Amino acid sequence: MKKLHLISLLLLTIITISSCKQNEKKASEPSKKGYTVDSGKTTINWIAYKTTSKTPVKGQFTKVTIEQEKKATTVLSALNGLKFSIPVNSLFTKDTIRDKKLKKFFFGTMKNTLEITGVITTTNENSGTVSLTMNEITQVLPIRYTINDQTVTIEAVMNLDNWKTQLALKALNAACKDLHSGDDGISMTWSEVKIEVTTNLKYQ
Repeated sequence: MKKLHLISLLLLTIITISSCKQNEKKASEPSKKGYTVDSGKTTINWIAYKTTSKTPVKGQFTKVTIEQEKKATTVLSALNGLKFSIPVNSLFTKDTIRDKKLKKFFFGTMKNTLEITGVITTTNENSGTVSLTMNEITQVLPIRYTINDQTVTIEAVMNLDNWKTQLALKALNAACKDLHSGDDGISMTWSEVKIEVTTNLKYQ
């Protein structure tokens, strides 16, 4: 009986030691490296147009928030399914008067547009879509991108009419009537906006 007790005790000790060693091994194993989008190294530039001759007006959003940040094995998979939000008050055009007009008359005319939100879907190595929400409307925006090591450049062309911004464009054009008039005297604000996003992914 004593012999059986000793054998049981020995087996329990071996199992306990083995379990501890496995736990120590798991704890000591470093987490796997992967790619994550760095919001601090992401720039969002845009080009809008005014006058009938399509004079460009450049600007950017200086802030972006990445939601549910994930680590992925490739740059492409780090982008796929990425959720983001852009606060409208981060709009910047190097002209404070223009900034105020855009925020008040354009975004201010829309519904619940304190921020613009979206989800990226990567289709293949150089194209995909963004499910973009603005003015309480969600539309799919086709995008193209290039990947250079850990740097990604995304380009898209928005037709603002798809987000039903006609009233917002009309309000902005009325507030900027003289500034949006060309040599022909016609004041015009285009619904087309070009977007260029550059981001540098972390690998850690």
